[in-house]
Amino acid sequence: MKKMLGLVVSLTVISGVCAAVLAYVNEITADPIREVAEKNEKAAVRKVMPANVSTIEAKEGGVFVGKDDNGAVAGYAAKGTSGEGYGGDIELMVGFEKDAKTLVCYETLLATETPGLGMKLNSPDFKGQFGGKDGASLKVVKDGGAIEAITSATITSRAVCKAIEAAQGKVASVK
Repeated sequence: MKKMLGLVVSLTVISGVCAAVLAYVNEITADPIREVAEKNEKAAVRKVMPANVSTIEAKEGGVFVGKDDNGAVAGYAAKGTSGEGYGGDIELMVGFEKDAKTLVCYETLLATETPGLGMKLNSPDFKGQFGGKDGASLKVVKDGGAIEAITSATITSRAVCKAIEAAQGKVASVK
């Protein structure tokens, strides 16, 4: 019985020390991680905007408005998320033309899809089929749409379409 009590106490102390170390590491890395995420998001906003955008303003709801040199609206960007990816959430920054419907392109902010399959959502071939399409009506071919799904990754392809649709909904609510 003494031996068992000694083991329980030892494991409790070890677990407590490990928890304290993890909490400390989390505390000192939280701000740098947040800063990097914000920097990546800003870079993604710039990448997905139409070419003639010279200034970008942040609006409510995480929508960004791009303006040309004359101050006229030239495009929009918004973050879209789908929880229906094969590996979890898919989070995209999506750019739209000034009509707030026509897709420019997207950049992946978060995806934990299967390497070599679902992560092909970043491939130029897959991404290239979205430009010029209405963000609210995207579907894969299997569902009656025009988007060719990633081979063996239809779930990921559907999630990308839903994330884009979510982003378009945000833009439409601000426009």
